[in-house]
Amino acid sequence: MRTGKLIGLVALLLFSLSAVAGDLLRSDHPERYEVQRGDTLWDISARFLREPWNWPEIWQANPEIENPHLIFPGDVLRLTWVDGEPRLEVEDRVVRLSPEVRESPLEDAIPTIPMSAIRPFLSRSHILDDATLNEAPYVLTGREDRVLSAAGDNVYARGLGDEPAEAYNLVRRGDAIEDPKTGDTLGYEAIDLGDAELLRNGDPATLRVTRSTREVRAGDRLVEGVSTLQRAQLELGVPDDPDFAGQIVHVLDGVRQVGQFSVVVINRGADDGLSPGHVLRVFSATETARDPVTREVVELPEEDAGDMVIFRTMDNMAMGLIMEARRPMQVEDVVRRP
Repeated sequence: MRTGKLIGLVALLLFSLSAVAGDLLRSDHPERYEVQRGDTLWDISARFLREPWNWPEIWQANPEIENPHLIFPGDVLRLTWVDGEPRLEVEDRVVRLSPEVRESPLEDAIPTIPMSAIRPFLSRSHILDDATLNEAPYVLTGREDRVLSAAGDNVYARGLGDEPAEAYNLVRRGDAIEDPKTGDTLGYEAIDLGDAELLRNGDPATLRVTRSTREVRAGDRLVEGVSTLQRAQLELGVPDDPDFAGQIVHVLDGVRQVGQFSVVVINRGADDGLSPGHVLRVFSATETARDPVTREVVELPEEDAGDMVIFRTMDNMAMGLIMEARRPMQVEDVVRRP
């Protein structure tokens, strides 16, 4: 009798472990993995988890890697079970999470998402709202009253204030970004013209153009860098609102079709509870078909198209990186909490 009960308990335990694993882990997950240079936390999570944004479920309580942003190339991650739940541990490594005692430079830690894909959008403004553009400092004229200026030229500007930045991004108002539902203007594409460094403040101030992608002219705006984030260290998660929904309203870099590592803009932002690191699922915009029998117009169901990670938020907009593309995406596709 006791043997039978013991077998029953073991079977129940194995069933429970299997259920937990089935909820979180991929069926083909490895038991251990050596971190490679060029990996991201998303890549590693996707090797073990069915849904990569659930990494806190297996890493959060693990003292070996208490801060998963400090996983380094060469670390070996091993899947173990603690109190019936899966955990990732670092094999044969002394815990040294502080930058002061870590032997490897902090810059070598793997990022959450590919840094190369979003770096240009962290250091320069690509999307701005109307108020920010209208209130930004602006170019008055070029030296010797030049109409057009380029790299190496000095320009004069107004509106820098008493505590100006040392450097600015030069931008020009581009196309309006509109909400497809309401028709409201959410903001404007900020056309990148180059960079300028402050030589002397005043009214007007004197700046030198240090980089130019096109000629700078009177009225062009000067904006400060939008982020100090250098290693794309984001804490993955999902919005609190289970009914969160929005739409892709713009694709950066002048393209309309969206694929893996495309940067897109959606019509939801910080005011809607969105934060950097939030993961959203993209669904193809609803299409219609005419029923050949009844002649009715039938609305087709949404199709799962991919996943994106938000890396920058504004009040009413956000920028995200497409991490998984399971089918082509485009402007007006729907984004929801996964």
